[in-house]
Amino acid sequence: PNMATLFANALTDSDAKVQKAAVKALGQLLSYLADEQEVECFAALLPPVLQVASQCQQQGDEDTVAVTLDVLYDLAYSPSPAVGVHLVSIVNFCLECVTDQLSHLEMGVRDSAALVIATMAESKPKTFGKETTTLHNVLETLFTLIENSPESAAGALFESNPAWKDDITGDEGNGDDDEDELDGDSPTETSMAQGTLDMLACEIPKKYIFQPVVSRCVSRLSSPHPHHRKAGIACLGVIAEGCAEPLREHLQDVMPHVFQAAGDADAQVRECACFCLGQISEHCQPEILGYSSQILPIVFALLDDTNVAVQATSCYVLEMFCERLEPDAVRPLLDPLVRKLAAMLEATTKRSVQEMAVAALAATAVAAEEEFTPYVSGVASLMTKLMTLTEERMFSLRGRALECMGHMAIAVGKDTFRPYFTQTMQCACEGLALDSTDLHEFAYAVFANLAKVMGEEFAPVLPDLVPHLITVIGADEGQVETVEETEKTGQFGALDDSDNEDEDGTGNYVLHVRTALLEAKKGAITAIGEMAAHTGPAFVPHLEEAMTVLQKAANNWHPLIKCEVAEALPSMVVPIVAAHHEGDVNWEKANVTANPMSEATSTIVSAVLTELIALMKDDDKSTAGKACEGVQSVIELCGPYALIPVARECLEHTYDLLAKKAPCQRGEEFADGVTGDAADALAGLLEEDDDHDSFMTSVCDLVGSFARVMGSHFTQYLTQFLPAICAYANSSRPPSDRSMAMGCLSELAQELEGSILDHWESVFLPAILAGLADPDDNVKRNAVFCAGVCCENLKDSIVNQYPQLLQSISPLFSIDANAGGESSAACMDNAAAAVSRMIMASPTHVPLSQVLPALLSVLPLKTDMTENDTVYTCLLGLLQMNHADILAKKDDLRRIFTEATSEASKVDDELQTKLKLAMQAL
Repeated sequence: PNMATLFANALTDSDAKVQKAAVKALGQLLSYLADEQEVECFAALLPPVLQVASQCQQQGDEDTVAVTLDVLYDLAYSPSPAVGVHLVSIVNFCLECVTDQLSHLEMGVRDSAALVIATMAESKPKTFGKETTTLHNVLETLFTLIENSPESAAGALFESNPAWKDDITGDEGNGDDDEDELDGDSPTETSMAQGTLDMLACEIPKKYIFQPVVSRCVSRLSSPHPHHRKAGIACLGVIAEGCAEPLREHLQDVMPHVFQAAGDADAQVRECACFCLGQISEHCQPEILGYSSQILPIVFALLDDTNVAVQATSCYVLEMFCERLEPDAVRPLLDPLVRKLAAMLEATTKRSVQEMAVAALAATAVAAEEEFTPYVSGVASLMTKLMTLTEERMFSLRGRALECMGHMAIAVGKDTFRPYFTQTMQCACEGLALDSTDLHEFAYAVFANLAKVMGEEFAPVLPDLVPHLITVIGADEGQVETVEETEKTGQFGALDDSDNEDEDGTGNYVLHVRTALLEAKKGAITAIGEMAAHTGPAFVPHLEEAMTVLQKAANNWHPLIKCEVAEALPSMVVPIVAAHHEGDVNWEKANVTANPMSEATSTIVSAVLTELIALMKDDDKSTAGKACEGVQSVIELCGPYALIPVARECLEHTYDLLAKKAPCQRGEEFADGVTGDAADALAGLLEEDDDHDSFMTSVCDLVGSFARVMGSHFTQYLTQFLPAICAYANSSRPPSDRSMAMGCLSELAQELEGSILDHWESVFLPAILAGLADPDDNVKRNAVFCAGVCCENLKDSIVNQYPQLLQSISPLFSIDANAGGESSAACMDNAAAAVSRMIMASPTHVPLSQVLPALLSVLPLKTDMTENDTVYTCLLGLLQMNHADILAKKDDLRRIFTEATSEASKVDDELQTKLKLAMQAL
């Protein structure tokens, strides 16, 4: 307290030098104490610190401003409530620095101020979001910076690609101008603004950030000024990742603006529209696929644009969009599209266009699948030329060509690709001999894809490749070195914790990370996982050394590596199962007394599950999610006996993830400086601000897997798990959460059958009724499926609730499938299946004269073909019973059966045969 008083007096001293010295000294102390309880004594001094720093900013005292920004960055994650209390003042000061256009502050310092704003959003997302005025001021500032800046707002897409800079500047990569190279890596107003907006969109709850951003985008898109339109469409693209969920829900409102911008007279607006289209195509799947008939012609036209940047970004859109397309969607434009991209590739000398055209060809192949077969020879001929490029500046294009061959292999399959396999492998291996981590990364991706496609035919190269991959995975990608004074460049790169006046050089170390090697290591882990998964028993001799290096990598400091390890580990079980069990462990649901695994299989399974369960406790969400997927994969392959040794720990960690108590969720509900008992009390109040965490889907899938494998043994845990699952079905949660929760309940009902009866009236029935009344079609779809499964399994035990269920299901038959897209059609399909299950479970409790007209009106099924067997088994059963109500609907049945047995029908052959016989009887 005495020291705090001393600093308080110094900060208000009449001498400006004393004030500045106090800021620097207090700054060092605050940074040191940021995570300590003692910081409370000094955190209250933030307002006078910000006042002095603001005066320094106006006077151009860059050193003091930089020190203050360092302190604010360090304090962002401090447990001190004072940081949250002063958030508005902190952000306002940073905004002053960000908008300093009088050349008082260098761009690097302004960029540091933007980083503090972004970090405050990351550490205090709800507090930040609720400060409406402050948030709107920040957004307006970011939009203004982008619209007033002359550089392209789509450049962020290519900032790491030297080919892009070369093409825009006309520099052919001679490498003579070191100063230009540095400038290219330095932050700009646009990159600073976009980076900050991206962080805000990812971190702040969508209920606070989405509408203010989109309204600004739309208003600017109607402006007569092209720089306003540029900012509007670019910012829409920037938030596509962070705000993917609400954006998917509002695509019908947003896409007309994007299409209009794609045809804008201004090249920068068109380029940004392509960037936006690409981002939406990448992050708004699968809803964006419904716009394929509009997007593909627009992008096809933009491939002929006179602007190089527009050409390259339009190829990027194709790459992002086509990756998830079905063959019938790309078919109308397949031939002209392939020909156009091939022609562009041969005609242009711009590397950016060449690289993106190759990537677009690869994505088109993946979309077209076997229909790409006629083009394989021609495209392979083009790629062969590129795969042998030897100039270092062309290595990225060479790598893209390798990648394209791998994607073509995936598309057309083993037999068609076999003639190109040896040459592709040779080119990839030659790249490993070159000093280019980028080429190595592309080679590892090709190995992964070709192992997947060629299967056991890939096995002969394992003795050469596996040792190399193990060496790469085991390599050290970082080193500790003494700090040297260097100019700090790059986005948010100006923060420096060291005191410039401290010249003793002791105790200052920094971890230098070779990012490229990190990416290469990730690629090597992917490759070794795919080799294990697809080459069969041939991989067994390499299992021990592969497991050893993956176990080491599981403890890597970087989440990127740990996440990839979690994905690769389950594949280590596949070759031993192939060798000892002919690829399939013959396990029985709920049987925990008999071990169906060989000793060798049990050993590998135990080692893999031990590592995966440890990774479930990781502090990175993606890693924890992948670990859950890995556990699911292993136990579904090897059965309940594999789970026994680790069941308790595995169940505990899964519950912790559901209840938001896991290490990767610590502070999530209480990130605004509240901890302990107070945090627990506030958790319920804060819940409605939370956004959907995609990794939680993996957690819920694992819960369903427990039921699938453990069977009735899992019933004892329902009392604990069900409330945690149902919390995500609360009406205040986002639609994805509600849909996820209903899906999980459906799996439990399906797998546990009659064992859920004790929880029917208290949990399942209320959840189903709420889900059926939900405004979201995906939630309704899962709810009606759950209703049908419960009726099927619980039979006469719940017939008293049939009238209530049928009344709640009835509105689903009136959904406009055309207006709502695939999810609406699927909802109706599942409603038909649910009613069919109810009829089969207890036909006397279903008023068929009222139900059959609605059921028959939505048949044949439109989207969810997995329910065909359920629906037609029900109808055929009623016919076999000669039920009067079904016999009165012969005309409807003829129509339905005729469509279901037509050439275009997706009903399987065995079922079609039964339907044809039934038609003859009719």
